[in-house]
Amino acid sequence: MSQDKKVVFITGANTGLGLEIVNALYKSTQSYDIIAGSRLVSNGEAAVAAVQQEIPSSSSSLSVVQLDLASDESIKKAVKNIESKFGRLDVLVNNGGAGFDGALRDSQLSIREAWNKSWDTNVAGTQVLTSEAIPLLLKSRQPRLIFITSGTSALAFTERFDHPALQRINASPAPGWPKPKEINPIESYRSAKTGLNMMMRQWHRILLNDGVKVWAISPGFLATNLGNVGIEQMKKMGARDPSEGGNFVKGVIEGERDSEVGKVVGATGIQTW
Repeated sequence: MSQDKKVVFITGANTGLGLEIVNALYKSTQSYDIIAGSRLVSNGEAAVAAVQQEIPSSSSSLSVVQLDLASDESIKKAVKNIESKFGRLDVLVNNGGAGFDGALRDSQLSIREAWNKSWDTNVAGTQVLTSEAIPLLLKSRQPRLIFITSGTSALAFTERFDHPALQRINASPAPGWPKPKEINPIESYRSAKTGLNMMMRQWHRILLNDGVKVWAISPGFLATNLGNVGIEQMKKMGARDPSEGGNFVKGVIEGERDSEVGKVVGATGIQTW
């Protein structure tokens, strides 16, 4: 490990936006020690190998750490592994998350199970990891803490219908019960990301005098397999290439939004609450 390289830990990094962030940082002209968090090490190693094959020359390093946000034991072990290998953490990207509304719609989970899983993965697990990682972040000269949120999380957006995506997610169904099944239900996911925004604000308050720069990033509607809707279906619904999200997060890591700490930042500006 070089002291000149920033140590970056990205959760949920073996697929989707997390992998795109890894890709963008590995291509960067800046040098990083990139740590990819993955529930299954084999999946993480396969993803890292694919990045290295695509980008054969880089000044950055890539490694994998096992991380399950639903397990406190896994979280603590991951942080200890990072500490033993790198001694500090310069950037924590809390990207790991999941959607369970589709499983609820298809009766694979009960209401309580789906909502508990959503909040446990997207909020509680992220809170535990952040709490465990703070001592390592405070050893950095320029610590950064990032939470990946969603454009669906803004309360103000629930009253807007000026974009096709907002028209779809904010539309009210016809009267009667039960309601028709939705292609991409997001009730528990959307609510959890709103909770994540408040969590980010609390960390901004708590760490302000420690010099930790904190943001939530709203990467936009990306064609990932979140919620198991399917990438092609997501594209039909207007989702953008996930590489755009990866490059945007890289920009925040590299200082492009330093004047907007404590906010939810997106490609088009600061996202309203």
